Amino acid sequence: MNLKPWREIAVPHEDVRKGTFVQAEFAADISRVHDGSASDEYQQPELFFQRTFITEGMAALLTSVAKRLTHGAGDPVIQLQTAFGGGKTHTLLAVMHMVAGVPAAKLVGLPAILKAAHIDAVPKATVVVLDGINLSPSKPRKVQGHTLRTLWGELAWQLGGEAAYAEVAEADATGTSPGKVALGALLKAHSPCVILIDELVAYLRQFEEGKSYTGGTFDSNLSFIQALTEAMKAAPNAVSLVSLPESDTEGGSAHGIHTLRTLEHFFGRVQAIWKPVSTEESFEIVRRRLFSEIRDPDAANAVCDAFAKAYVEHADSLPGETQEARYRDRLRAAYPIHPEVFARLYEDWSSLPNFQRTRGVLKLMARVIHRLWQDNNQDALLLPGSLPLYDSEVATELTNYLGQGWDPVIEHDVDGEHSEPAELDAREPRFGAVQACRRAARCIFLGSAPGSVNQTARGVETNRVLLGCLQPGQQPHVYRDALGRLETRLTYLNKGNDRWWLDVRPNLRREMEERKRRFEAAEVTDEIRGALRRVMGSTTFNVHVFTPAADVPDDWSIRLVVLTPDQAWTRSGANPARDAAAAILRLRGEQPRMKQNRLLFLAADGDQVRHLRDTVRALLAWRSIEADAKELRMTLDNLQQRQVAQYKDKTAESVLRIVREAFKWLVAPSQVIDHHGKPSDIEWESFALNPAAPGLGKEIERVLRENELVISEWAPVHLHNLLTKWFWRDGVSDANAQDVWEKSCTYLYFPRLAGSSVMQATIAAGATSRDFFGLASDRNDDAYRGFSFGKSAAIFMDALLLIEPKAAAAYAARMQPAYAPTSVGGESMRGSAGVPGLTNSGAAITVGATSTAGGFPPRPRRYFATVELDPVRAAVEFSKIQNELIGLFTANPSSRVTIKVDIEVSDNHGFDETTVRAAKENGKTLGVKSSGFE
Repeated sequence: MNLKPWREIAVPHEDVRKGTFVQAEFAADISRVHDGSASDEYQQPELFFQRTFITEGMAALLTSVAKRLTHGAGDPVIQLQTAFGGGKTHTLLAVMHMVAGVPAAKLVGLPAILKAAHIDAVPKATVVVLDGINLSPSKPRKVQGHTLRTLWGELAWQLGGEAAYAEVAEADATGTSPGKVALGALLKAHSPCVILIDELVAYLRQFEEGKSYTGGTFDSNLSFIQALTEAMKAAPNAVSLVSLPESDTEGGSAHGIHTLRTLEHFFGRVQAIWKPVSTEESFEIVRRRLFSEIRDPDAANAVCDAFAKAYVEHADSLPGETQEARYRDRLRAAYPIHPEVFARLYEDWSSLPNFQRTRGVLKLMARVIHRLWQDNNQDALLLPGSLPLYDSEVATELTNYLGQGWDPVIEHDVDGEHSEPAELDAREPRFGAVQACRRAARCIFLGSAPGSVNQTARGVETNRVLLGCLQPGQQPHVYRDALGRLETRLTYLNKGNDRWWLDVRPNLRREMEERKRRFEAAEVTDEIRGALRRVMGSTTFNVHVFTPAADVPDDWSIRLVVLTPDQAWTRSGANPARDAAAAILRLRGEQPRMKQNRLLFLAADGDQVRHLRDTVRALLAWRSIEADAKELRMTLDNLQQRQVAQYKDKTAESVLRIVREAFKWLVAPSQVIDHHGKPSDIEWESFALNPAAPGLGKEIERVLRENELVISEWAPVHLHNLLTKWFWRDGVSDANAQDVWEKSCTYLYFPRLAGSSVMQATIAAGATSRDFFGLASDRNDDAYRGFSFGKSAAIFMDALLLIEPKAAAAYAARMQPAYAPTSVGGESMRGSAGVPGLTNSGAAITVGATSTAGGFPPRPRRYFATVELDPVRAAVEFSKIQNELIGLFTANPSSRVTIKVDIEVSDNHGFDETTVRAAKENGKTLGVKSSGFE
């Protein structure tokens, strides 16, 4: 049959043909049109109406607005409520352009509407746009020296500028509604006017009840909306159009749904509801946006007639609706797109939460038409079997609305270059002549993929698959045979009750889903722990994965504590990660944690934990299936065994990837000092890690370094400033370097150094300058031992004083006369800077430890101490003595430490024989040298 292909009759718009369309252009942005920055097709009234099909609902709405502005007879408030992507914003734009002052004769379709309403012309009106997506409750807008805070402030300013704003300035500043009287007066003064309110729910749901914002409160905004709806009735030449979502999904959270219900109640008393777009009207909307012209209407009608005739010829193989006379009319209305494409998109795909009824179809079909135009497609109509799912952008446009796992389904079972249907078509000429297998698989995908998400419908009937493939001159049995071949070859294809569906899970996947419930939370957590250790890699810091607080050491090392998945980081509401980190920072078991500035935390993202756990359960399930098959507890053929291994390996890779994506928040505690010199409450800074970076540990080190959370190189000037602020004050002019280091490990308002070596290197770098500090090994009254100022020196942190520069300079000057210059060969041995103990070359002269030159006393050689311990808390108290006192001496290799324990027990009643015998035996076992009773 000699029928012209669609491409020779219907001409796509240039941006569709060339693929230069921008997806955002299918989404009307009322704020951009209002400020003049939108694309021409939305910005220019003439072009906008050329590409807009005026539906029955839109015509009724435009008529009502025109009557209101002209005679005061229309509805004062009109609520536009449809499903997501149902054309609400597009309709608001139609109203905006109708009242823009452009003659109606230049706006396609508008003259007929005005004539039917007996209106000669629509007066030019002031347009106010309140876009909930564009406005923020907490960020005022500054205009010409004025700050617009609230919706009523925006309304007044857009109505009449500075003068109108003055009427509500006080209410705007206080965040309280101005009331219906003030609003009514404002509307009357600036009529005719049109108030367009878009995405109101998106704006109001940001207000937490009981909390005040710059834009007012939740209640004050509801009061304003209520007052505005009442005020509109008192302004005969003013009209307000408000768009509200139809579904709770668009409402968002529970608070958003509550906001939607409240607004519906307010508008329900005064509003007129706009009629949504019908399916037949959608045909024309899509055609006008995607196609510039139908070159040969007669040829188009001939194609539609040929399809209708073929459907009558093969009535037994096709749905009953195709036998009705009006189906021919549907073919003509939808040309060059087959009505079945619209039926599947509008009936099945639009039921998905994020699929936009009109905009989603436009986006998809724009990509489809562009690719088929480029491929010189010769189909008579664009059928479901024509969809080029082999094109990654077309496939992605659909899979974006589905769950995970559809990419391999399309690549393997539907339309990939090396897919099973493609190979079948290539192998059998009778299939390949019409691409029967690929076309059938495309029809099944389009008709079954959204059903697999909703779990409400399983598949598409055989006669609908044939309807989506068959063209005039072709025979249905070819496609029936193709379906039979696909049933035996495809991995993801299912059949039941003469219905076909594709699923991301083959039969083995169903077994896996059942097994996922077997595994306890502890098993899942252990697997996540192992995956984390694998992706972490080597690090320069200590890592504690899911470690209890009592087992995280309280020492001088930097430690990264990885919080459990239950302790996830959230950006709103309760934050389990912050609470868990605060508890670990506060206590180590039952003991207070002293070295708080050594801890950092890694937390999972709260939004991804569920997906992570689910993927880990899937991995455990695949492993159990593989193990059962090897132990012959279940029977699998070779193909299924290979599939299990592939699924297991792929899921294992997914776990590692999702672990990287989930554990993305590096959390660091810090404090600041307020103007009273007191530390603030602990602040928790979160830093997002890049999941694509190689090695989680390396990525953490990068973030630590770039954000100076851990300092590996420290300039002497920073140490000088720290000493000046915290140590050299209140008459104290020197500080112990070890004490400075230990305090930096303790206090969160100090810098977090990578280790004591960083401070040691900083001191060594600053020692050669007189700008930062002087050095000494000890101090006795006013005398410093081992004094050095402005010269390099060996740095020993445990015996080092850092002296304030002015004090060091004064000491150097005071001590200069105490050193008589000696001469060697007639040359003075005094240092070039006049500092005792330094040669002209700057080399240090070593003085024996027992030297008393310059009045220094000998260094003490022995330490002793006696401590009484509480017998109940003896273990805890001795642990502190071990860490904080004895540890000072055991750190020095030259120190010999001897610890003796004296035990004295008295009892006025005397010790019984059992106690005496046990004490003697235990004493021998413990190595007690001398003991006895008296």
